[in-house]
Amino acid sequence: MQLHQLKYTTKNKKRKRVGRGGKRGTYSGHGSKGQKSRAGARIRPGFRGGDNPIWKLFPKQRGATKKVDIKHRAFQVKYNKPVIIDLNTVNSNFKDGNRVEPKVLVKLGIIKNSKNGVKILGDGELTKKLSFSGFKFSKSAREKVLKAGGAIE
Repeated sequence: MQLHQLKYTTKNKKRKRVGRGGKRGTYSGHGSKGQKSRAGARIRPGFRGGDNPIWKLFPKQRGATKKVDIKHRAFQVKYNKPVIIDLNTVNSNFKDGNRVEPKVLVKLGIIKNSKNGVKILGDGELTKKLSFSGFKFSKSAREKVLKAGGAIE
C-alpha cells in the first residue's frame, strides 16, 4: 500500500456556511439588525461598547518612559505562595537525627501538599539535631537550625 491509496475511515463533514441563503432561514443565524449581523462584522478585543477602554481609565504620569504602579484587581500578578510551617511544629513532630523533607510532612499530615514549596519560619526553638532538604528558610530559622547542630541541604 502506498500513500495515494490510503482512504479515510470517517466521512469528511463539510463546514456549515451561514448567510448564503438556503436552509438557514432569512437571517441565517445572525439575528435581524446591528453590528454583529453585518457581513465581516467583528468587535475587537477590549472594546467596551463605546465606553473608555480599560487602559484609558488609569492615571498616567508625564513622560513616555515612566511606569505607573497600577493597583487594580485586573492587573494583579498572581503567584503561588509556599506553605509556611514553624520550627515549633518541626520540633514536636520529629525525633533527634531525623531527615525532614516536604514529602514526609505531607505523609504525616502536617501540610496538605508541597507543590508550591514549603518555607520554614523561625517561630519557636529547635532543640533537636535534624537535617533538612527541599525547603526555603527565613534568616532566623536558618540560624536556629545551624545553632542546634542541624544540616541544611
